[in-house]
Amino acid sequence: MSAPDIEVLFRPFRIRSLNLPNRIVMAPMTRGFAPEGIPGGPQAAYYQRRAQGGVGLILSEGTVIDRPASRNMAGIPLFHGQEALAGWQDVIGAVHAAGGRMGPQIWHTGSTKGLDGWDPGVPVESPSGLLAPGEPHGQAMSEEDIADAVSAFARAAADAKRLGFDTVEIHGAHGYLIDQFFWAGTNERSDRYGGATIRERSRFAGEVVTAVREAVGPDYPIILRLSQWKQQDYRARLAETPDLMAEWLQPLVDAGVDVLHCSQRRFWEPEFAEIDGEKGLNFAGWAKKLTGAATISVGSVGLSGEFLAAFGGESSTSTALDDLVERMERDEFDLIAVGRALIADPDWVAKVRQGEAAKLKGFDAAALGELV
Repeated sequence: MSAPDIEVLFRPFRIRSLNLPNRIVMAPMTRGFAPEGIPGGPQAAYYQRRAQGGVGLILSEGTVIDRPASRNMAGIPLFHGQEALAGWQDVIGAVHAAGGRMGPQIWHTGSTKGLDGWDPGVPVESPSGLLAPGEPHGQAMSEEDIADAVSAFARAAADAKRLGFDTVEIHGAHGYLIDQFFWAGTNERSDRYGGATIRERSRFAGEVVTAVREAVGPDYPIILRLSQWKQQDYRARLAETPDLMAEWLQPLVDAGVDVLHCSQRRFWEPEFAEIDGEKGLNFAGWAKKLTGAATISVGSVGLSGEFLAAFGGESSTSTALDDLVERMERDEFDLIAVGRALIADPDWVAKVRQGEAAKLKGFDAAALGELV
């Protein structure tokens, strides 16, 4: 059989001031190669290569706001301070020189632990001093701490716009700080930042979004990354039903989010199979249906052999690529993010566009050991 028609992946997309040549996003992926948190020439070249390779929108690795213990590994880049921001200025200059568009992902790692055992030297912070349900780690944030964190997110977003980035993404997923407020298992607060409902526990995120919108103005697009699953518990779910999902997401869209970046481990898995079946809407699909906001889907794109073979028309059965094209043709979501496949192959998008299946490089974990 012939390969699926991939033209749907290469339609332009526009939201507010952001104009993209295609629907493919480079997902934010922690790399940890910034000495003392300062990005430099290696990061500029790394992101520039993805722009040269045809990525529609590049989202940076997580880069942290100006709070004590906002990062959990030494090599995570900062998005504050004169030296770090000068480094990011060089990054966006390199990406723009290659014709690319890019936004930083601004982040606070909360009470999570890094993979390298690095100690930030000050206590980590979270809503209730918990790493996971029943697992104490660090200290609970005061209301003053919370206000300072909100302001730090807003300053980082304002700096992103000032430096010339095309958008900004707030990291609210995967069990990090904002997500720890969402999750009942790590938010046991009895003040206005806690509560029995997801809407109540979303207050902190809503204040962050509101402050970021005020900092960047009305035309600058804001992306918010979200997930049901946590690194602490892959089975965790914040919203068990569409009604609860709407209760969670709609206030955040109302606060100023333009694009919901809906992280799931496999993009083809339905969010509520009990409602619309095994081929039902995924997380990004439901988020778009419930809120009307634009959405990015993500999860294991380009990692399977079947996915790669489909570009050459080698498979007569349904593949991940078939499924992606079908979902995008029906506008289930607006953009698709690619992660590990782009770590291994900066030219992944160009090769897909040109139908060069034989030249696609498969992901190898060794690629995580260097910036290629």
